[in-house]
Amino acid sequence: MNRTGFDILSSGTERRGVLIIAELGTGHLGDAGKAAELIAAAIGSGADCVKFQHVYADEIIHPATGLVPLPGGPTPLYETFRSLETGPDFLSRCKEIVESAGAAFLCSPFGIRSARELRDMGASAMKIASPELNYIQLLEEVASYGLPTILSGGVSRLADIERALEAFSGTGSPTALLHCVTSYPAPESEYNLRLLPSLAALFGVPIGVSDHSVDPELVPAVAVAQGARVVEKHFCLSKGDSGLDDPIALNPEDFARMARAVRRASELVSEGGADGALRSLKEDFGEGRVEAALGDGRKRLAPSEAANYSRTNRSIHARRPIARGERLDERNLCVVRTEKVLRPGLEPVYLPVVDGRLAARDIPDGEGVVWADVGGR
Repeated sequence: MNRTGFDILSSGTERRGVLIIAELGTGHLGDAGKAAELIAAAIGSGADCVKFQHVYADEIIHPATGLVPLPGGPTPLYETFRSLETGPDFLSRCKEIVESAGAAFLCSPFGIRSARELRDMGASAMKIASPELNYIQLLEEVASYGLPTILSGGVSRLADIERALEAFSGTGSPTALLHCVTSYPAPESEYNLRLLPSLAALFGVPIGVSDHSVDPELVPAVAVAQGARVVEKHFCLSKGDSGLDDPIALNPEDFARMARAVRRASELVSEGGADGALRSLKEDFGEGRVEAALGDGRKRLAPSEAANYSRTNRSIHARRPIARGERLDERNLCVVRTEKVLRPGLEPVYLPVVDGRLAARDIPDGEGVVWADVGGR
């Protein structure tokens, strides 16, 4: 990791060989005391890096999104995100606590405002979540900072990953790519971990895994045997807590199990190479489970996430009701996740094409903007 610039994330990374990230997300619920408790527990359980999410609801989804199926059940996500808006001062304090404990602070922005606030608070690195992989405007903004950036590649095709990484080309921002299945929980048999060496060779960046499967150990350990340099898992104090991702997160005991499995897999690779490590892991977990998690190595949407493609990702939507003949611009357009209820719109890369044109027809509040909605200038 030192050669890639990711030594900035953790002084222990080079020695241990794998960066372990505890994803707290918004599980602190905006409570400073709980955030401090989560941070201490995550680091005590083996995390090198503690990750947060800088949430502004309007940067993520439209108020008309409605209920979104999450691990804890159908959720009014816009209202929930509004309740989780902490502002930069809260996260800056979390950063101080994490770094004073000797770990690395990491956070996902979801729009230009949150990205700039993270930059201004002195964030050492950035994380792009899977749904934002096609949000080219955000990628270009973050790339301009020159900071190490980790991108998750869930619910994506190979071309999506290629375009995202191109945004960082020549910017001086070291990048890493995390293979991911955007499903909660994600079946371990869909992880297709034989893909990792191909991704590393194709894109020339460190590869890792963001794991949403239930077992604390299998996917992380097999991923390390396949060359993963970063492992990310959701973290909670208890699965019964009220965080959005807590039902699929690891409690401290299970996270510590995961961390030990990752370190052992790294040692197995050092001692016997990838093949030797896989032989040992098959003895531990059973050949059938390991082979199922390895898959065939061909990049494709996993069955459990395929229906989310174009819905979990970003697209262009009407910020408010738009009348036919009205000029389309930033005052009435937004780039958000579509989710289940609204119509998906054009990909964010087409925003400069749409900007300044006239609406060809009335566009309802929150709906995706498609080519049939776009007229002349």
